[in-house]
Amino acid sequence: MAGLFGKVARFASSPQGRAAIGKAKTAASDPRNRAKIDGLVGKVKGRGRRPGPGQPGPGQQGPPPPPH
Repeated sequence: MAGLFGKVARFASSPQGRAAIGKAKTAASDPRNRAKIDGLVGKVKGRGRRPGPGQPGPGQQGPPPPPH
């Protein structure tokens, strides 16, 4: 994979790469985008929003609806 890393490094030092890095830094500094990023990082790390008491978790079925 050294070839891939070399290509990434070469792109990062090119004018197009520097422009892309600048765009990414600008987007990351926006508080709304930062909140989105933090939420995704939490989900990936397993610290995302967990279901509260009585709420079904992923892959679980919720309680049956009340009878009419």
